[in-house]
Amino acid sequence: MEFVPGPLLKNINSPEDLKQLGREQLHQVCEELRQYIIDVVSVQGGHFAASLGVVELSVALHYVYNTPHDQLVWDVGHQAYGHKILTGRREVFPTNRKYKGLSGFPKRSESPYDTFGVGHSSTSISAALGMAMAAKYKGDNRKSVAVIGDGSMTAGMAFEAMNHAGVADADVLIILNDNCMSIDPNVGALKEYLTDISTSPTYNKVRDEVWNLMGKLPVGKQFSREMASKLEASIKGVVSKSSNLFEALKLRYFGPIDGHNITKLVDTLKDLKEIPGPKILHIVTTKGKGYALAEKDQTKWHAPGLFDKVTGEIYKKKIDQPQPPKYQDVFGHTMVELAESNPNIMGITPAMPSGSSLKIMMDKMPHRAFDVGICEQHAVTVSAGMATQGMRVFCNIYSSFMQRAYDQVVHDVAIQKLPVVFCLDRAGLVGEDGPTHHGCYDIAYMRCIPHLVIAAPMNEQELRNLMYTAQLDNNTHPFVIRYPRGEGVMTNWRTPFEALPIGKGRKLKDGRDLAILSFGHPGNFAQAAIRELRAEGLDPAHYDLRFVKPIDEDLLHEVFSRYQKIVTVEDGTVVGGFGSAILEFMQANGYSAEVKILGIPDRLVEHGTPKELYRECDYDATGIAAAVRELMADQVSVKAELLN
Repeated sequence: MEFVPGPLLKNINSPEDLKQLGREQLHQVCEELRQYIIDVVSVQGGHFAASLGVVELSVALHYVYNTPHDQLVWDVGHQAYGHKILTGRREVFPTNRKYKGLSGFPKRSESPYDTFGVGHSSTSISAALGMAMAAKYKGDNRKSVAVIGDGSMTAGMAFEAMNHAGVADADVLIILNDNCMSIDPNVGALKEYLTDISTSPTYNKVRDEVWNLMGKLPVGKQFSREMASKLEASIKGVVSKSSNLFEALKLRYFGPIDGHNITKLVDTLKDLKEIPGPKILHIVTTKGKGYALAEKDQTKWHAPGLFDKVTGEIYKKKIDQPQPPKYQDVFGHTMVELAESNPNIMGITPAMPSGSSLKIMMDKMPHRAFDVGICEQHAVTVSAGMATQGMRVFCNIYSSFMQRAYDQVVHDVAIQKLPVVFCLDRAGLVGEDGPTHHGCYDIAYMRCIPHLVIAAPMNEQELRNLMYTAQLDNNTHPFVIRYPRGEGVMTNWRTPFEALPIGKGRKLKDGRDLAILSFGHPGNFAQAAIRELRAEGLDPAHYDLRFVKPIDEDLLHEVFSRYQKIVTVEDGTVVGGFGSAILEFMQANGYSAEVKILGIPDRLVEHGTPKELYRECDYDATGIAAAVRELMADQVSVKAELLN
């Protein structure tokens, strides 16, 4: 499908083209850019509302600054679609998040305008500060700008960076994009503090009057700016009891200003560009700006999928028969069931209540399920604190984001042997979000920690039973349950709870030729491969290990005593993961077998649909069947000769 940009946008192939336009034309550029994003994302999919909210900021930044010489860092990157379109990628933007197409996030290898690869929150200030410090050391005349949302400001890393920026004496501008949203509405004291500043009518009225007055005084520009800064600081102290937070960190604070007023943004950025040192500009925006439905329901329109841009209808799959639920929804409903029978169960998530489906429990039991903001480290340790008081805490964090709280898992949970249950959603290859979000490493990085139990369900029933098992009194260990993004395989999944023996797997199928050992959801790929192979006369056995730690040694003794050829399948890295655990067992027990490990290869896997990526990594049903044929090639040849 061809997407036609507006008359101004079609001639903008770089920020230099944008700079050729008059200021009076920038409003039209913003309208055309916003419409182009709507046109493409409605048909192609992607993150939506965040980029609409920063259209004016994107235009203003590239209009004022000399990018890419001046370094522009977008936090997370959900909001960088306008930036990509303005920096030479308009024609290929329809490939955004598609297999072999543009990344959904800024990526250094994609464009010199993408100065820092992002995807996880709260990294922008540290990165931009590092760039500014390097520029100062080298004597480079370049500016560094970090654009960070108010949701990302809740993470400790952002405060660590601001704490350093205040004393680093480096020329860095932090732009705080305040829209009261991350994916779900923001929570916490910082949100209330920003609201206090941005909604104070007294402060805003007096501040504007001061700036207007300074513009009329017949004094030097620098003198006026210094006077205004001092007066504004005094105003803040008078009208808002808490508005000195950023100044306390030695950051010069400017704002709040309307983030959708392109003229005001351009004027402000030009002024700030001339002010040296660490600064913060507070802009107030509306997530989803310019698309009424997205403005009204910002969580729903964060990444809505395909939709009719005129009617706002979000297209759903045509369903002829009942479909399996998403694993996250099974988690959410099961949490409520378990909590109704166990008063000690609590739920914690770091800013992903909708994505993890913990919101189901938060709505029904708001005193027992909590969103702590984008604070993965805090989420783990607050769960540990609850566990010391006898609570059974389910801490739900995406696998990729759990990497940010690794020390807390080791130090605050495992060493103290606290029975926190970590539910790692989005484990394995997540699809279009790509390498920043793939949950590749959790098996490997969790497996080396003492005292942990690590399990993965093959289907929805197994997820329910693992959650049930984890909250029983006889489980005294930290318990990790990993499961993938997306749908499972069972329509009748609300089965009665069953306690599973910890560290015990199951044999799903006997066989004569070789054994397939699977861990988690890819066991379903193995079953499909077995059906294909049996039609060819091959007869593999299939074992679902369920647990990688403790691993079922009795089951593995059976496997290695019967089979000389083994295929392992997992949706984690092949380095140090489930397959490695099988090899460790084989070596420790003196067995010898030909083992083929299938999983995520030792390289960065880019973005695409999950099916495309499973195929690329050779652990879908086709890949598993091919691995079995390869291992059995000699025997198949011998059989063929005998038949001839």
